[in-house]
Amino acid sequence: MKKNILVIYYSQTGQLEDIVRNVAQPFEAKKEEYDVTYYNIQLKEDFPFPWPGDVFFNTFPESYLQIPKEIFPPSEEILGKKYDLILFGYQVWYLTPSIPIISFLKSGFAEKLLKGTDVVTISGTRNMWMLSQEKLKVYLKDLGAKLVGNIALVDRHDNYTSVLTILRWLTTGQKEKSGMLPAAGVSDEEISGSVKYGSIIEKHFKSGNLSGLQPDLVANGAVEIRAFLVRVEKVGNKIFTIWSNLIIKKKEKRPLLIKFFKVYLMAAIWIISPVVLVLHLLTTPIFWSKRQKQKRYLQGINLK
Repeated sequence: MKKNILVIYYSQTGQLEDIVRNVAQPFEAKKEEYDVTYYNIQLKEDFPFPWPGDVFFNTFPESYLQIPKEIFPPSEEILGKKYDLILFGYQVWYLTPSIPIISFLKSGFAEKLLKGTDVVTISGTRNMWMLSQEKLKVYLKDLGAKLVGNIALVDRHDNYTSVLTILRWLTTGQKEKSGMLPAAGVSDEEISGSVKYGSIIEKHFKSGNLSGLQPDLVANGAVEIRAFLVRVEKVGNKIFTIWSNLIIKKKEKRPLLIKFFKVYLMAAIWIISPVVLVLHLLTTPIFWSKRQKQKRYLQGINLK
């Protein structure tokens, strides 16, 4: 009997769709063994792409506070099947799983599809995904899903270059290299190379033993942890908590507060972030052991 594989994703630019379809290729290649189904999450009121600048920043408080929007339901065909494995592709918006992903997870459809099912999460991000993955782990646990693997593909350029390229991509639609700036996002080589992760998943899935999947994925480069960025994320989450709640509560001042937030965010990236980097480097000898333990945890799939 064929095994049913479900690929869930939301992709604005098409990058994440390319990634999840590449990861699913080894299952697609064995049609006699697997039935692969794709579910593209769709909002009833979707976000524009490219993003107008004001819309991009105005999305911040709802993104960070995980306020859902209404989605179109999966087809009856999708809802009518029991799946043996789910490949779950997601984006990160403002250090949190994107609004479309949160909207799905908070819908009644998520539990029906995820409960009791092995799940491999797959993200394609600029570079800060670690604490977003922690938030996603909580959702999966609460929905009764079994997280068995995680793949996190990122932009390999330095933090500041990737800020410029992602803003260019999101606001103009231009991903390609221009002038002195490289192409934005996950490299084409890594996207096409992500087929290897699908092969690793299929091998472990076929064996019926997924306990060794994540160590195998990590050993093959599926998850890179940059300790400095973990520190930036922790600081960012504290600051975003303050800003998002302030903007949500002060509805009459929202347009002005969004403008202030935009200025603050740019200042944080270009002024505060370098200070955090220097402090991180200076304290490396002191916190080396702690950071190595943190790295091993974030590369894994368990929830504290």
